[in-house]
Amino acid sequence: MSPEVKTKVIKRNGKEVSFDISKITNAIQKANDEVDKIHQINIFQISAIAEKIAKDVEESSHAVNVEDIQDLVETGIMEMRGYEVAQKYVRYRYKRELTRKSNTTDNGILALLDHINEEVKQENSNKNPIINSTQRDYMAGEVSKDLSKRVLLPEEIVRAHEEGIIHFHDSDYFAQREHNCDLINLEDMLQNGTVISETMIEKPHSFFTACNVTTQIVAQVASNQYGGQSFTLAHLAPFVDISRKKLRANVIAERQECGESMDETIISKVTERRLRDEIRSGIQTIQYQLITLMTCNGQAPFVTMFMYLDEVEEGQTRDDLAIIIEEVLIQRMQGVKNEKGVWITPAFPKLIYVLDEDNITADSKYWHLTELAAKCTAKRMVPDYISAKIMKELKKGEVYPCMGCRSFLTVEDSQMLPNGKHKFYGRFNQGVVTINLVDVACSSEGDMDLFWKILDERLELCHRALRCRHERLLGTVSDVAPILWQNGALARLKKGETIDKLLYNGYSTISLGYAGLYEMCMRMYGKSHTDPEAKPFALKVMQHLNDKCNEWKAAENISYSLYGTPMESTTYKFSKCLQKRFGIIPGVTDKNYITNSYHVHVTEEIDAFNKLKFESEFQKLSPGGAISYVEVPNMQDNIPAVLSVMQFIYDNIMYAELNTKSDYCECCGYDGEIKIIEEESGKLVWECPNCGNRDQSKMSVARRTCGYIGTQFWNQGRTQEIKDRVLHL
Repeated sequence: MSPEVKTKVIKRNGKEVSFDISKITNAIQKANDEVDKIHQINIFQISAIAEKIAKDVEESSHAVNVEDIQDLVETGIMEMRGYEVAQKYVRYRYKRELTRKSNTTDNGILALLDHINEEVKQENSNKNPIINSTQRDYMAGEVSKDLSKRVLLPEEIVRAHEEGIIHFHDSDYFAQREHNCDLINLEDMLQNGTVISETMIEKPHSFFTACNVTTQIVAQVASNQYGGQSFTLAHLAPFVDISRKKLRANVIAERQECGESMDETIISKVTERRLRDEIRSGIQTIQYQLITLMTCNGQAPFVTMFMYLDEVEEGQTRDDLAIIIEEVLIQRMQGVKNEKGVWITPAFPKLIYVLDEDNITADSKYWHLTELAAKCTAKRMVPDYISAKIMKELKKGEVYPCMGCRSFLTVEDSQMLPNGKHKFYGRFNQGVVTINLVDVACSSEGDMDLFWKILDERLELCHRALRCRHERLLGTVSDVAPILWQNGALARLKKGETIDKLLYNGYSTISLGYAGLYEMCMRMYGKSHTDPEAKPFALKVMQHLNDKCNEWKAAENISYSLYGTPMESTTYKFSKCLQKRFGIIPGVTDKNYITNSYHVHVTEEIDAFNKLKFESEFQKLSPGGAISYVEVPNMQDNIPAVLSVMQFIYDNIMYAELNTKSDYCECCGYDGEIKIIEEESGKLVWECPNCGNRDQSKMSVARRTCGYIGTQFWNQGRTQEIKDRVLHL
């Protein structure tokens, strides 16, 4: 064979390998040896078949799977009139298929243990796939996925998932009846007590103890679900004054015992100094414990801390909350030390800071916190920002956190608190199924009538898949996760009671995800959705998805909600499936990734303010969750520019973030942006621009992946997406 074929072949276990012509000749030769000599084909014919397949593979416009090559082998043998040989090859292939179906998990698990499964090993950018606890979770996940595909899910759902028409998220947890994400009712658990590992935890008597209990709650919750969780610092704020009074009593007692002055000013100053020390220790406990904890799924808890001043009453409690927020920002800006003693950017906890009237301008009471938040964002990529002004317009006057990185509960009048406000803490999300909008557009071949017909068919498929998620949770007894269902994190159900009532009437949501709005428009109009000609179509599709969710909700009393999917490995999977089904279509399937939700394509030149303004129209139509971002350079020397973006967010969009750069090379000490370069083989690798280091174990790279920060590197599809990002500022 003459030219070297660089095309990668995707094996069944997810590993990408270089095409090897010898495997073709060996397979044909084995089949050839099993027939009588009179029916055999000769060595030159075998070589000709292999050469033709190699040429077809090299010229292929899409990702080549093992099945594709086997089809080519069958056709090649038949064209040489080797009918008996082809028959033997087909029988051999069929037997191998039966063997695989009898146990579909072995190869996947072995590939995982050998660190060669490209799709699975970097499915989560905050899980280290090498360590035992992560591998244990992934192994259990492979078994769960196998069980779900063969037994629990309808064949049409499995087939659509495998073909990339839809994505049935987190199938590795489906068998275990676990839910997705939630807002922890920390207030109930701290004020009224809880039970952790069959041990009664009473109301804490100090801020520091409340912080300790919070970390234990977060760890327990993370071990009983598979998605993100959020809690608000407002629920910790009342414990500051409890500590203040306790410390004040101690100061008075100490001074009396020592015969010191009982001057009120001195007592107050000493008390506040000790209180600050306790707050510092408490926040350090939360930040360090959450980073260093490893839950049963092999990662630190995916947790978000919410910082909203107006969530507590004005006066002492709000001022105390401001002190807590200030300390969180100071400590996060500093970062954490890695094993080499270098300060780096941690992935969690994710922070969300609410912009409101009392902190948005230089003359606002809490402006100093906003300035600190801007400095923290420039240094460590967090916090992200919610505009109280815009959120109140969209959410019936309410301001509340997302669950994890972007999943928002719907405002339900059926879920109210005694104070007349809507209930959010203690509610949760049942799960997600995502529709591949690019596939809908490609399947319609640009025909608009056919597009809407296929879209409705695919949405009904998603609906059936979402019903599978819902029905899997039905009948779950509270005993499976006492911390969630019995001890206050989400509910106070009795032992033996099912969670069924929490799955209806707006208590929990279930999410219809969507991906690839940009590529959908490129296929239908040949233009981005930022183009005035394509934009109305994109908005119409978004509205149609919302209408379907509302239709299902009205019929079933289940809170379906539209959700801008944060895809990790799915962005790569969808692109490969599209390439296989439709070939390479410029601007549509010519990348190893597709665009998250409604986002402007990462390569599109647009400034930060226009991007946020444009995306705000689409974010309104994604009530179940969405986040927008702007890509910016190192902004540590330009804090006024960061503040300008934050003020623009406040006036224009509900939820957004700034993607800054936060890297470090251990080989030379370089702390600028570590770059992505392409090797001759086409593989993308990370390289220090200062010393050329490419050893990922000797560098710290943090990038916003899907609304949260990733630190464990990414598959080739996501890496290409990161490389292609243009700056918006």
